[in-house]
Amino acid sequence: MSLHRRRGPLAGGWLNRLVAQWRTVAWLTVVWVMLWGDLSWGNVLAGILLAALLITFMPLPSIATSGTVRPWSFVVLIARFVADLVVASFQVSMQAFRFRHTPHGAVVGVRLRNPSDIYMTITAELSSLVPGSLVIEAHRLTGMLYLHVLDLDAAGGADKVRQDTLDLEARVLRAFASNDELKSAGLYHYAGETGEPVGATPSGTRGAADGTGDAARRTERRTDRGEGQR
Repeated sequence: MSLHRRRGPLAGGWLNRLVAQWRTVAWLTVVWVMLWGDLSWGNVLAGILLAALLITFMPLPSIATSGTVRPWSFVVLIARFVADLVVASFQVSMQAFRFRHTPHGAVVGVRLRNPSDIYMTITAELSSLVPGSLVIEAHRLTGMLYLHVLDLDAAGGADKVRQDTLDLEARVLRAFASNDELKSAGLYHYAGETGEPVGATPSGTRGAADGTGDAARRTERRTDRGEGQR
């Protein structure tokens, strides 16, 4: 995926733009109605009007995508996110009752399989919404996410944090990515094909191809040992 150059305010005609981006209009309308908390014809029409004005006069860059939505994988993604949210909230709340325990925070670097803007953003947002971890930096060109972990020991260590983040990315890709993107990430396998385990970094990735994989791993180890320790 790549970001295209920003188009002019009325490029292609405002009506054609509204028709092409009807999903965005619908989503913005839903957000407007939810903000008001009142489902009425007036709020729906006002939301559609405001969404049309935003798309016409303040267009955002278009994002080329070949992905698709898989309903079952999407349900799995949401269900697992809710479960992680509940468990992590309980674990973080229990930290307040451990009076003699000092949490040892750290910054952990994770190299994602697919550095696409959309998938990286979704993965980063879902990781940050779960209590106990926060994405503090993301590198688009290298596909690296840097997460600050509240208590590295309670999270199971740096390797466990990386594995959990890669598992989350795998669920995001299975819910939204195309078959070609799943193949390139090592997550799509034909019947009877022996694939790499979920969460493992697929062979033939960018780091292995250009020789940067070892350097990235050394950087991640240095980050885990000292840079984020408190």
